[in-house]
Amino acid sequence: MEKLKELKLIELMFDKGILINENILNSKIETLFDEISYDEDLLVLNSDYLDLLSNDMIIDWYLFDEHKVKSEKEESSSFEKHVELLRKTISSNLSSDSLNLSPTINSEKKQEVYSLPKVQVVISHNNKNKKISVSDFNKLFVSRFRFLENILRNRQELSGATSIGRLLNKSEAGNVSLIGMVAEKRETKTGHFILTVEDLTGVIKVIFSKNNEEMASLIKDVVLDEVIGISGKFNEKAIFGEKIIFPEVPHSNELKVSEVDENVIFLSDLHVGSKLFLEKEFRKFLRWIRSESGSEEQKKMAQKVKYIFIAGDLVDGIGIYPTQRSELQITDIKNQYKFFCDLIKEIPASKQIIICPGNHDMVHLAEPQPVFYKEYAPWLFDFPNITLVSNPAIVNIGKTSTFSGFDVLMYHGYSFDYYVANVDSIRNQGGYHRADLIMKFLLRKRHLAPSFGSTPYFPANDDDPLLIKKIPDFFISGHIHYSSVSNYRGITTICGSCWQDKTSFQEKLGHEPEPGRVPVVNLKNREIKVLRFV
Repeated sequence: MEKLKELKLIELMFDKGILINENILNSKIETLFDEISYDEDLLVLNSDYLDLLSNDMIIDWYLFDEHKVKSEKEESSSFEKHVELLRKTISSNLSSDSLNLSPTINSEKKQEVYSLPKVQVVISHNNKNKKISVSDFNKLFVSRFRFLENILRNRQELSGATSIGRLLNKSEAGNVSLIGMVAEKRETKTGHFILTVEDLTGVIKVIFSKNNEEMASLIKDVVLDEVIGISGKFNEKAIFGEKIIFPEVPHSNELKVSEVDENVIFLSDLHVGSKLFLEKEFRKFLRWIRSESGSEEQKKMAQKVKYIFIAGDLVDGIGIYPTQRSELQITDIKNQYKFFCDLIKEIPASKQIIICPGNHDMVHLAEPQPVFYKEYAPWLFDFPNITLVSNPAIVNIGKTSTFSGFDVLMYHGYSFDYYVANVDSIRNQGGYHRADLIMKFLLRKRHLAPSFGSTPYFPANDDDPLLIKKIPDFFISGHIHYSSVSNYRGITTICGSCWQDKTSFQEKLGHEPEPGRVPVVNLKNREIKVLRFV
């Protein structure tokens, strides 16, 4: 009977993915059956673990198994050291932040080894699966216009704005104001500018004199499809514009700060799978985030990192640009994601990682891009400390019972190329090297891609998903492979560098990437330091 009982226990453990050594069959292992769980392929459980199992702790069994394999190959003695370190932890109740233990989740019986910092997904878009028609695009633009119109009407100079339909029936001259979407912009032979704007009631042309140099410069930065306010004078069926008002984000004189002394870092554009992926440099970053390298100050900085944002392009993808295949080290998309996950696994599990996709990732290109497809990146869904969101998305971090936390707007930045090419003030002041100007430009427009041609749209939402409705504390992006840190009206704007060397396609375009920069933000004082790993 005893033998049958042992065989039944072995069978039950095996069903849970755990193979138990026969030398522990007569121990208290049976009483701990309900407390042991393992989510990987197979764990071999032996007597080395018994004194750990009964101490109200959840153990990272995957890490144990990995160390055991290394030990048996005589690569290191890390397994024994890890066991001994855990035994000391149990007896002295040391902090487990550096031990890479798994957190206790919804268990009244178990002691919480550490609590993962709080991450709340505020906005992550879920596209409706439907047949797209012209009316869907019309609904998208109407929702955009109405939202931005409401913002602009709160501006003093536009409080009495008149619909275009009423202006077209106006006969007497005088001051007027209107709110409209830009349908056309052109420069006359004599150097004056004409904007064609429309609202839900009609279309009208507004003339701006070249003699108003301030307005002439501002009009050059007006792009098609954005919603603006205009004030000027009406005379004989024509409007002579004098001022342009953008929706803008409200001004804040103070940066919001946390009560807790902790750090957040921002990454993007790893491009794992490319021959040009800077693996050596990224592993240098991984050693730092584990507090294994750098000065004492830098190690302390790494220990305080509680949140890691990755703004898209985890992998290099397949067929993204001409000649890409010749520059791929890994030519299978699933294997690219597998390698990425193998790297990310080396980040301590006590740190929350928030990830959105980019244009190189295996999701559809049209924005909003959905959360990653499990079919191609199943390993991403296995990490308890990873939060996956759409592109764009808003995530709240650092919230406590007495502090509202920080709202982080994530957007990979596919539209950035268009504005570098088409907005004079950006192109003439540094172009791709000035992500701060691009991000400021979009904040002023209250839209991540105000021109319809700047990014492909997926119009399957009730409202325009690229509107900046909620004012963020941080605006994080990537895509252009240039690091940038700035502040605009109380919003910290950060472009997250890259981990890829210059591609042949970038060389043809004249790009000079700045890889390996990692902005580290202290949430208690909002101070920013940029570490270089290249």
